[in-house]
Amino acid sequence: MSAAQTPVSIRLVTEIRDSGRKEEVVMEEQGGFFERGETQVLKFTEHPDEGDPIDTMITIQPGKVSIKRSGAVRMHQIFRKKQTTENNYHHTYGVFHMNTFTDQIEHQSLSQGAKGRLFISYQLTLNQEITQRHRLTLTYHKEETTQ
Repeated sequence: MSAAQTPVSIRLVTEIRDSGRKEEVVMEEQGGFFERGETQVLKFTEHPDEGDPIDTMITIQPGKVSIKRSGAVRMHQIFRKKQTTENNYHHTYGVFHMNTFTDQIEHQSLSQGAKGRLFISYQLTLNQEITQRHRLTLTYHKEETTQ
């Protein structure tokens, strides 16, 4: 891609709820941000405590967010407000079929302020069996350059 990347600090908080249980996963990574027209892209590499790194690319467009992961896990999840989308999640334990119903997408672009913010609320059903409520909050800001 020819667009220049801006270095950013990324904080991703995922809340998962099912049957009264709540789990929260927090991840902080360094990455890159660029935009072309109405499309904005965040790229970063996840470094889980266990397992190999995962390359993640989040593409934000009006009415649609796409999260593509490759490496230790592979998936391409698409979010469209008030719609159901399907994909497969590939990882070391096998392949899971995912149905995602997106309740809400809110996005504040980096160009609108000092911080960018993406919030997605959705229901995820794995293998037509387990449905969990998810809330994903991604905040990002330009890296401070020291010289």
